[in-house]
Amino acid sequence: MRRWLGIAAVAAVLLLAVEVTTFVLVAQAIGLGWALLLLVVTSVLGTVLLRREGTRGWRRFRTAVGEGRPPGREGIDGLVGLVGPVLLTLPGFVTDAAGLLLAFPPMRAVASAGARRAAESRVPSQMAGQVFGPRFVRARRSPTAPDGTVHDAPVTDNTFRGGGAATTTTVPRAAIEGDVVEGEIVD
Repeated sequence: MRRWLGIAAVAAVLLLAVEVTTFVLVAQAIGLGWALLLLVVTSVLGTVLLRREGTRGWRRFRTAVGEGRPPGREGIDGLVGLVGPVLLTLPGFVTDAAGLLLAFPPMRAVASAGARRAAESRVPSQMAGQVFGPRFVRARRSPTAPDGTVHDAPVTDNTFRGGGAATTTTVPRAAIEGDVVEGEIVD
């Protein structure tokens, strides 16, 4: 935890230095008054978008819960949708540029997918299935041993009962009937 606080502090100081440098460069290029006006306009725009995106995200989340669907995807998309307006409300042109990038659907989709993968990887498997929905498995054959020996193999149970995620156990090869394939969970 302390390590992350140290990294966050260094990142905040670096961001502040970059923002001040960018502001000075923009103020020299267009004038101090115009630079300040631009910061105020982007902050007001961010405040308006924050309210709109917050309401929209909350509605989608509540709809998913009301319909009995796993709400994780809508929750992550709503949070990513809020990051852009929050960045716009912060004073500075670098954060404004990042906030404007997140306003475009393709960039928001990429950020949502990354945030969803990060959240799914940090949540226990049983809970991830309930929050994010069932997992899909792409299977491929495992290479056989060159000497023809039979080894124990991990087997994935992908029945997904109750929306839970797949579990992996190691069983003796002789106890498995049929072909055994290894799988990986993909989105």
